Amino acid sequence: MTHYNKLSEVSHNPKITSWRFRVKIHRIYPFYSYVTSSGPFYKYVLADEEGTKMEMTIYGNSDRFRGLEKQEGKWVEIFRVEVNCSYPGFQETNSRFNLSAMRNTQVQIIDPLNNRLFMDFKNIHAIPHMDHMDRNYPIDTMGVVFNTEAHFDDPANPRMVFYIRDNIQIKCVAIGTHAYAFRDGLENMKGRGQVIVVLKMWRVWKFLSNKTFTKLIYIGYFGPPDLWLETEGELSDFRFNLRLPEVEEFSQSLLSSDPYVQRYGAVGLL
Repeated sequence: MTHYNKLSEVSHNPKITSWRFRVKIHRIYPFYSYVTSSGPFYKYVLADEEGTKMEMTIYGNSDRFRGLEKQEGKWVEIFRVEVNCSYPGFQETNSRFNLSAMRNTQVQIIDPLNNRLFMDFKNIHAIPHMDHMDRNYPIDTMGVVFNTEAHFDDPANPRMVFYIRDNIQIKCVAIGTHAYAFRDGLENMKGRGQVIVVLKMWRVWKFLSNKTFTKLIYIGYFGPPDLWLETEGELSDFRFNLRLPEVEEFSQSLLSSDPYVQRYGAVGLL
């Protein structure tokens, strides 16, 4: 019987390449090499049955991987990969390692092992209290959309600013193609009642504001920092009113707990 490794078992040993995994492709996104001006290449965020996530990078345009970039959500068997240590700073997963495909790497689509989406929803109330280490990884969260602002005057930097709410509110910024997709998607949701957006793999930014710096310098006061969620290139994604048990539960809790939502529901484009 074939033995499969768990992502949690991975260790960095260049002499070992015979790793074999059965994982779900949680997210796929392209990137380009600024050194060779080539691409697109693809990064895959993988999740195993236990929910452990790890990133795998595929370079080159090998026929063996052609079409795999369209298989997000599928389960695959992966055999023979190189293990590398993750760099410091922002990473797609909280694993200490990442994987790279080699010339002899084999990837084959298999039957699903379960129907889990592997989304680890962060409660909106916990986001302001995340420490700097936790902010090195993207998060999944959800909230009611309101107070949207479109900023498309600069074609080189289109942005869609909006807020999500669950008794408290948090600013969110969709950039680039995500900005247009958010605007169009929200427009299509008009007339359907409150709009709940599910954010998948968004980055948390937190800085001391200029006002806070002024107070800090002159009177030693630590004021509230600027906090917002932002798309991280093509890694991030979002869905409106996604049919998930967690979304249904969240929707019901809002109707009984959030006075703003009870009164106004979702606010359309300004």
